[in-house]
Amino acid sequence: MDIEVLKEKQNELRRKVILKPLDTEIKYIAGCDSAFRGELINSVFVILEYKTLRVVEIKNLVSHTDFPYIPGFLAFREAPNLLNVYKTLSIKPDLIMVDGHGISHPRGLGIASHLGVLLNIPTIGVAKSLLVGKYKKPCMKKGCSEIVYFNGKVVAYALRSKDDTQEIFVSPGHLIDLNSALSVVLNTLRGYRLPEPIRLADYYSRKFL
Repeated sequence: MDIEVLKEKQNELRRKVILKPLDTEIKYIAGCDSAFRGELINSVFVILEYKTLRVVEIKNLVSHTDFPYIPGFLAFREAPNLLNVYKTLSIKPDLIMVDGHGISHPRGLGIASHLGVLLNIPTIGVAKSLLVGKYKKPCMKKGCSEIVYFNGKVVAYALRSKDDTQEIFVSPGHLIDLNSALSVVLNTLRGYRLPEPIRLADYYSRKFL
């Protein structure tokens, strides 16, 4: 495994990332995530109606991976299996919420951006921990947010998604901008720390494994 080759691939894909206000109607939204047990990876897509957040489809796939966990290169470990699950979906989502980062990444290409470019679909990264950048802590009330800066650029929001809980990090992946991404995440909160598409994808990725 040549890290420099992987970096160049990320730089190549990053140049294809488009950030713009979301201009398509969302009928179906997906959450996707992967869980691991040894060399087994289980990847899940959960498809929900955007307005009601009713689950309409769940698909998963278990396979083997020998790509190790390397911070900043998550997509090379998870994306191949996620792409294979996507191919099996009977309902294609209008937007994908990914458990991970979008442009909030050392080279501007987290897994949400990586998948978004490959699938040419709007994507949002929702992460439980910070990968890059600095920010002021948001207030402890649900809905409070603060901008995350990295190398002088705005790359994410630190969002308090539930009163008195640890913040989450929302970043645009592809074909969406930061404010649109934040709006979608706020619209999919249902009393938990994680927005519903990510919460369910996280749950089923571990359950099915």
